[in-house]
Amino acid sequence: MTHKILIVDDEPNIVMSLEFLLKKEGFQIDTAGDGDAAIDKVRSFNPDLVLLDVMMPKKSGFEVCEILRADASLASLKIIMLTAKGRDTEQAKGLALGADAYMLKPFSTKDLVVKIREVLA
Repeated sequence: MTHKILIVDDEPNIVMSLEFLLKKEGFQIDTAGDGDAAIDKVRSFNPDLVLLDVMMPKKSGFEVCEILRADASLASLKIIMLTAKGRDTEQAKGLALGADAYMLKPFSTKDLVVKIREVLA
């Protein structure tokens, strides 16, 4: 079964490179550029996993994570938060809000694919 991944980031270069990489790995991909679009795309695309940037316009990744986790129909949705904010408090906040994993930018694409497969397993 092909897993569906939603990439949520407001940096077009990051979105483009992640989309290319993950399609090459056999995943079905959709993208969103801000927090509001992310919530809409989760409902229409029905992904298995969301790669969620923390710092975005309209709604932060933390707000999006909290909204998605409050919806019981999305209980099986996996969330990996991506951020340049590496402080322990930021990571703890993301995990406390329900993220399944947290990765710091810049990250190696190989490590990201390993983490995605781990979270989806």
